[in-house]
Amino acid sequence: MARKAIIQRQIKRKVIAYKFNHQRKEYKLKIGTAILLNEKLYWHCKLQKLPRDSSLTRQYRRCLLSGRPRGYFRFFELSRHFVREYAHQGFLPGVIKSSW
Repeated sequence: MARKAIIQRQIKRKVIAYKFNHQRKEYKLKIGTAILLNEKLYWHCKLQKLPRDSSLTRQYRRCLLSGRPRGYFRFFELSRHFVREYAHQGFLPGVIKSSW
């Protein structure tokens, strides 16, 4: 199980990213449409002054039950441990044990 502080930090990142999403998109659009170098640098500096955690690339997916960041299945939003356990118990519809 992941530490509670790490999970709370991830939740905080999601809130900050949602809050600054519109501003980030606006600044990136202005950087792309700017013709002069000084204008591009101005908007780039404005973008850099936003909080670091407001970027979507700072977020990563975690298991809903354990908070584990690795071995994550997007379709189920669970880590590999819980996918295996729930598949054996029959809680995941359509998942069958592979055999050959």
